[in-house]
Amino acid sequence: IKWIDSKKFEEDENALNELKNYDGIIVPGGFGASGVEGKIKAIGFARKNNIPFLGLCYGMQLAIVEFARNVCNMKDANTTEVDEKTEYPVIKILESQKDLIKDQKYGGTMRLGAYAAILDENSIVFELYRKLGRLETDAERIKEIKKESNQLFRLGVLNENNKVIIERHRHRYEVNPDFTKQIQDKGLIFSGYHLRTDGTKLMEFIELPNHKFFIATQSHPEFKSSLNKPSPLFFGFVKSCIK
Repeated sequence: IKWIDSKKFEEDENALNELKNYDGIIVPGGFGASGVEGKIKAIGFARKNNIPFLGLCYGMQLAIVEFARNVCNMKDANTTEVDEKTEYPVIKILESQKDLIKDQKYGGTMRLGAYAAILDENSIVFELYRKLGRLETDAERIKEIKKESNQLFRLGVLNENNKVIIERHRHRYEVNPDFTKQIQDKGLIFSGYHLRTDGTKLMEFIELPNHKFFIATQSHPEFKSSLNKPSPLFFGFVKSCIK
């Protein structure tokens, strides 16, 4: 495992060729503008060269930015965390969160801790969680959450037919629902989401079905991953890397 400073890719695009030496690329969580363009370039390199890619939290958001720019032709698409005036704010703070910010309730704008995600049964993500038994394990966790009325917001709106898992979060910015259809129409699949009680879908997972492995999540699955019980996403990523 080698850590790479993404800023080197901003200074010298030819440095991206170094990534061909690796079996897979992870872009982890983060914040702010430092190194962002380098991360976006690295994600694009992984996408174009069929290199296994796993994005975590900010890594998912930047994967969406990269896809919006280079596949959906949304020139200079960005997250408003980096560019508040972007014409294509594919990642932003949602309007309901802005009301909390006006009232200086900053903590209320953050998704922190466990949240439910409804999975698309036709997705790679679903198959990974199914194979590793997480649907059953997380069903027990959901039962526990249902016993605490002040924690029901973590589940959102669910029905008995949903395939649901639980992952932990720590972030404020979300995928902008105004752009999800345009992005999915170009081939990037939103394979899981959290449905809030106000009807808003918060995107939790993305994947490219025809790629060796290109998956990202808004959550932090590393918080629940261990050597004996690996996260389904890490399991799938490493398996793809050693093929």
